[in-house]
Amino acid sequence: MRVMLAEDSTLLREGLVRLLAEEGHEVAAAVGDGDALIAAVEGSPPDVVVVDVRMPPTHTDEGLRAALEIRRRWPAVGVLVLSQYVEKRYATELITADTAGVGYLLKDRVAQVEEFLDALDRVGAGGAAFDPEVVRRLLAHSTHADPLSRLTPRERDVLDHMAQGHTNASIAAHLHVSQSAVEKHVNAIFDKLDLSHAAGYSRRVLAVLRYLGS
Repeated sequence: MRVMLAEDSTLLREGLVRLLAEEGHEVAAAVGDGDALIAAVEGSPPDVVVVDVRMPPTHTDEGLRAALEIRRRWPAVGVLVLSQYVEKRYATELITADTAGVGYLLKDRVAQVEEFLDALDRVGAGGAAFDPEVVRRLLAHSTHADPLSRLTPRERDVLDHMAQGHTNASIAAHLHVSQSAVEKHVNAIFDKLDLSHAAGYSRRVLAVLRYLGS
């Protein structure tokens, strides 16, 4: 997989370059700001970009704006965003456009190497990968408390995993239940939350996160 990195911390950037190279990925560019990332993508679009939210010069949302521009200009390029904190506005702004090939991880998750690599693989394959803590914060701060309160504890567990980008088979494995049981829970969740029955887990993640972030 061809990957481009944008991270202003030299230590973290070089660590990611080494990790990805050891895993057999091609790191086509490793830069320190959003403008440099866009220039690199423009020259030769990669499979995935990994980009920090806050980078020079203002350390506010340069990385996010670069990620959004990449999604707009090169929709086939996967985008995995890294953030130091759970920033609800940033998460919802990026993923409410389209969750195909999009991920949002907290930087602490990068230390969990297998989880980071799994998220990168999912995004590169056109899937979704959202940090469990981001999902929990979105759930906790949802203004739609009444509909969510109608979900059973098991349905909330399933919703949590859905919003992270897991497939039904993956949810079944994580929760130690059958895939048919997960499918029933998913249907119940969409019914209770009055969400459309979209095909494919990326669309259903989009529907759930639009609902939670609205």
